[in-house]
Amino acid sequence: MELAEELSLAELAEEVARLQHRLGVMEDIQAVRTLQFKYGYYMDKGLYDEVVDLFAQDGQLHFMGGIFRGKAGLKRLYCDRLRNNFTDGNNGPVYGLLAEHLQLQDIVDIAPDRQSARGRFRAFMQGGSHATKEKINPRLPLQWWEAGVYENSYVKEDGVWKIAVLDYHMFWQADYETGWAHSKPYAGHFFQKVFPDDPGGPDELTDREPNFWPETPIVDFHYPHPVSGETWSGDRPDGRRPR
Repeated sequence: MELAEELSLAELAEEVARLQHRLGVMEDIQAVRTLQFKYGYYMDKGLYDEVVDLFAQDGQLHFMGGIFRGKAGLKRLYCDRLRNNFTDGNNGPVYGLLAEHLQLQDIVDIAPDRQSARGRFRAFMQGGSHATKEKINPRLPLQWWEAGVYENSYVKEDGVWKIAVLDYHMFWQADYETGWAHSKPYAGHFFQKVFPDDPGGPDELTDREPNFWPETPIVDFHYPHPVSGETWSGDRPDGRRPR
């Protein structure tokens, strides 16, 4: 009788541990989703200092064929380049600038040890300058749309979820007036030099060619198909990677 009770208690303890792990994973998924959503809200208002603080100490940004590494690289893009181009050097919103960064259609997967995660999000952006804004960046359209996909990595650093790698694949931009049916894709590489030759440039250039609409590329999915178990990759002509 005592042995049976001991076995039952052991089984109960195992079940409690399993449920605790499942609950922890669900909490981690929500924390990563919220982290990415907060990134979008800070970007909306040009709060670039706050954006950089969302990254891990050795975090990275992959953007338009360049890789920005660590806090120094991230500050170079967000706090120098983007802040000067969008918010006139201010950390925060400016009159007459619209830059809404919607973070949508999220899929988050937590590693078994709950110390890292992968996430896929869709980005959709509405941007523009009001006609009454005094200082308008001539390199930006007055009204535009933008969309792309993130395939990001996250890490739990000192017990807090942070962005490890933000990998943004921009698919298209279009003027509001003419729409995406008549948009002209960006030609060539966005970055030509690395830092310090380009004071606002990346730490590294990648060989990833810009592939904008009307091309329709697939960004590799970090997760397998829930039924077939296959993943999609550019490694094979048909895009399929075996199980």
